[in-house]
Amino acid sequence: MANLLWGKVFYKDNFAGILREEPGDRMYFEYDPVYVHENLSPISHAMPLRKEPYISDAGLHPFFDNLVAEGWLEHAQTRLLGKRQITRFELLLAFGYDCAGAVSILDPTPEMLTEQLLDLSDPKEMAVLTSRASLSGVQPKLAIVEREGKYYPARIGELSTHIAKFPSTEHPDLIINEYLTTLAFKAFLPENDVVQLSIGAINGFSEEALVIKRFDRTENGRIHFEEFSQLLQRKSNDKYNGGYYEMSQFIRSNKECLRVENYRLYAQILTGFLLGNTDMHFKNFALFHTPTGLRLTPSYDQVAASLYKYKTIALAVGGASNMRINDIKAKNLYAMAAEFGLSKDVVKMLCKQLNNHKGAAKEAVFSADVGSLDFKEKLIKLMDTRWNGTFALIG
Repeated sequence: MANLLWGKVFYKDNFAGILREEPGDRMYFEYDPVYVHENLSPISHAMPLRKEPYISDAGLHPFFDNLVAEGWLEHAQTRLLGKRQITRFELLLAFGYDCAGAVSILDPTPEMLTEQLLDLSDPKEMAVLTSRASLSGVQPKLAIVEREGKYYPARIGELSTHIAKFPSTEHPDLIINEYLTTLAFKAFLPENDVVQLSIGAINGFSEEALVIKRFDRTENGRIHFEEFSQLLQRKSNDKYNGGYYEMSQFIRSNKECLRVENYRLYAQILTGFLLGNTDMHFKNFALFHTPTGLRLTPSYDQVAASLYKYKTIALAVGGASNMRINDIKAKNLYAMAAEFGLSKDVVKMLCKQLNNHKGAAKEAVFSADVGSLDFKEKLIKLMDTRWNGTFALIG
């Protein structure tokens, strides 16, 4: 009989409990009795402190499943483990030291990693070998750390301070897209928190990367937050199934959330539509756990995805699934507002504010010190098309 895997779960620096697999596809998490007795922070909103274990009959619990790497990083980590078939729990155990948020998972008997299946000429893959980070998202990315104003790949046992995203083979201008779209997003919503990012060099790499400061890290360590996939108890591969209203329902039904967060969430989604961001799924919105309750994190992953082939909006809008972004009309935005418990007057007010900041958004794109004039003009044209096609008709 094969040995069943298990790992130690930590919340910040505190041992919180044990996560282990059982026969079949069953997973078992149990808080440590001392952790419960001391009434320390729950690791997840969906898993409050209790003596009884949390059991999942379908693989990892959604909270843990969403901590596993995705895309390019997942494939690189799989090759490092040197097996034909890798479970998500194996990946989490091997690379769970530096996850999103405040929780980490450590394997008490870690496996030896192999260089056999790596491309040794690729510094990104070599960096995966010397790290224990787990990051979501499909494009090439690494956990990095800032030292004396320069950036380096994080090493084993080192908590990253930033994330580096690299151009993808299919979309070589993707990091420029995210950088410029984020600048425009911030200009449209100047009072909202947005991730800090720049285009810069990583030590040991010839190509520049999009460098994003982690909002879940401080000089004192980890900050607790959860993506809506975790809050809504969705598996990572279920991030596109549902509607934006589900996040609103969570906020409005939760006494730990302020109602203003509901409006801010709607404003972020609307601005994303204006910028052609069709990839706003459940993992692209999140809430901090704070002493005063759940609060939205800075906005992140703002990409004008519709400049490529991605024309279908990630989640249902006002009850309509699989909507093409060019088909969104004022009535759809009003319908989504109704799902959020917001009136038409609120939508009109928001659109008036966006209109007032259009000039600043365009200037932010045009004056950026990175990106070609051709790409900037494409993004500006996209914004104008989206505005004239939908937003100008409101009010």
